[in-house]
Amino acid sequence: MADIKKKTIVVVGVSHKEDKFGFKIFRDLLKNGFNVMGVNPTDGEILGKKIYRNLKEIESSIDQVITVVPSLVTERVVDECKELGIKEIWMQPGSESDLAIEKAEKYGISVVANACFMVEEGIW
Repeated sequence: MADIKKKTIVVVGVSHKEDKFGFKIFRDLLKNGFNVMGVNPTDGEILGKKIYRNLKEIESSIDQVITVVPSLVTERVVDECKELGIKEIWMQPGSESDLAIEKAEKYGISVVANACFMVEEGIW
């Protein structure tokens, strides 16, 4: 897990609502020392971190995206990842679709779906 903590990870679908998975994932990644940023169209700030409206607003390089959004939004995020040269995407359960997975694979983006990042990394 040490190597993954060196990556810049962006949670797309971070939420201001503490009961939402977008908030819990963001919070727990921060708590566990991950280099994490958040995207939500309403932007602002969550847990003292600037929240971006989209991936294109982020000026630093992004190693991995975690989607916590509806599948139709994930399909658009995959296109944004291709455009920005992001090579890894993790689609949290419920955020994936066959089309999103197919597009990611077609674009040469490493994709994980149907598995929870937090469980797989031993955080939850």
